Amino acid sequence: MPKGSFIKDNEIHEKCINSIRTLAMDAVQRANSGHPGAPMGLASAAYILWTELMRHNPENPEWSNRDRFVLSGGHASMLLYSLLYLTGYGLTLDDLKNFRQLGSKTPGHPEFGHTLGVETTTGPLGQGFTNAVGMALAERHLASIYNRPGFDIVNHFTYVMCGDGDLMEGITSEAASFAGHMGLSRLICIYDDNGITIEGKTEITFTEDVAKRFEAYNWHVQRVSDGNDLDAINRAVENARDEKERPSLILLKTHIAYGSPNKQDTPDAHGAPLGEEEVRLTKKNLGWPETESFYVPDEVSAYFKKCMEKGRQGEAAWINLFNTYKTAHPKLAGVFQNALDNKMENDWEKALPDFSAPAASIATRAASGKVLNAIALKVQNLVGGSADLAPSNNTMITTSHDMQKGGYTGRNIRFGVREHAMGGILSGIALHKGLIPFGGTFLVFADYMRPSIRLAAIMKQPVKYLFTHDSIAVGEDGPTHQPVEHISGLRSIPGLVVIRPSDATETTEAWRTAIKTLNRPVALILSRQNLPVIDRKKYGAAAGLSKGAYILADTEGTPDVIIIATGSEVSISLEAR
Repeated sequence: MPKGSFIKDNEIHEKCINSIRTLAMDAVQRANSGHPGAPMGLASAAYILWTELMRHNPENPEWSNRDRFVLSGGHASMLLYSLLYLTGYGLTLDDLKNFRQLGSKTPGHPEFGHTLGVETTTGPLGQGFTNAVGMALAERHLASIYNRPGFDIVNHFTYVMCGDGDLMEGITSEAASFAGHMGLSRLICIYDDNGITIEGKTEITFTEDVAKRFEAYNWHVQRVSDGNDLDAINRAVENARDEKERPSLILLKTHIAYGSPNKQDTPDAHGAPLGEEEVRLTKKNLGWPETESFYVPDEVSAYFKKCMEKGRQGEAAWINLFNTYKTAHPKLAGVFQNALDNKMENDWEKALPDFSAPAASIATRAASGKVLNAIALKVQNLVGGSADLAPSNNTMITTSHDMQKGGYTGRNIRFGVREHAMGGILSGIALHKGLIPFGGTFLVFADYMRPSIRLAAIMKQPVKYLFTHDSIAVGEDGPTHQPVEHISGLRSIPGLVVIRPSDATETTEAWRTAIKTLNRPVALILSRQNLPVIDRKKYGAAAGLSKGAYILADTEGTPDVIIIATGSEVSISLEAR
């Protein structure tokens, strides 16, 4: 559509936007908890994005080339749920009425895998923004690998909405810096600049120049002074989509709880219901039936349905393109489809190195590097890197090159010293589908990325973490680098598989288990120091690792004591025996 020509019928647009606002108000009021303010302020931008700008098909939320939408401020979940209901993703009015209730499809914060159309679990601020960076990076890599002249089968945008709280979080700074360096031009962020936090106006905590900050990160930055100006929002997003070198930030000046006579632009509207009387007054102010709850005019439902026809047509056109692509590039198309379906070559396990022959001792981090590179030869969609510790973590895929701006075909990602962002980006890559991501750092720095690991476990994403230098044997670096409580901390995360191999042979089995684990993240805990390769003819087979634990050396009679050990302590335990 020509830039600046969006407004054709103000009345229907206003009704659609107010439907989003009032659904959010009513759901929060009924639940007696929640966050009405942000959905009310962002309703206009979200409306034009979902109906006019985003490429998506509610009839197939898994369409691989759909535009991704991430609501980084997950507390504003009723904005997303209202859109999912109105655009036909399967939510019902009853689902909205059960907002924040146990077992409902509309939990307090959006949950991936629980509600159709939710691209990632958000709530801890900054995580969604960082996941979006990972999705945008995955899109650029897959496009560079699979697109051919006349066949842009991967070319979607990733949109993320975030607020002041997101931008205050350190993880967002790390991720924004990374995205700018990588030139992720198909990443578009809409910043809900409403000037309000829980404690008061942002002037008490957050006074930096956000535009200059993101320009310094190498982002394309625009300002929209009125969060309800549909034409201006449309122009800004179109300009962002035209940008070819940088990710884009749109600073959108909004009013929290827009339309509320007494609570607009106040902290009171952030995290609590408006109150029945204020809801009534707000509806009156918006020209809405004052006493009706969860009211959506028929013409609004019809208009949203009409808008979604474009999504169906868009996917149909893509399917036709992909069918032609399969004829022109059958082998490449097959590899692409297998990557999306998590299917690997049948013989990939045959490539795994065998350390069972008598050998000198070897650090499990070094053995891991050998196994990683052996797998990478067969599993071409394995990508990842390290937080500036690749030589120490042994995370380099030596047969590939770097993934960098302007050349995204490489499989080695230079995350820089950005552990927290690395964790969130890895989850975003996994959520996108088509790639198997891994990331490494020292075990002691797992604490720098723990929130991202926890969310990956909640979402059951198959991310691989490689944590090396796993004990006091790191030596001269001293107590700041000597992990003590970290393994226990990781093991306490529900849904995270933690494997600490005792030698090179177990390291092979650990990687085998990690690659085969598709429904949860796996952390490999690896040694800095050399460890003896255990004689498997004398002791239990390392394949027992896949069971979680196994008997390495049994007793002939009733044991006086049972020694349980992992990692570098196993060989010590054998000596003690």
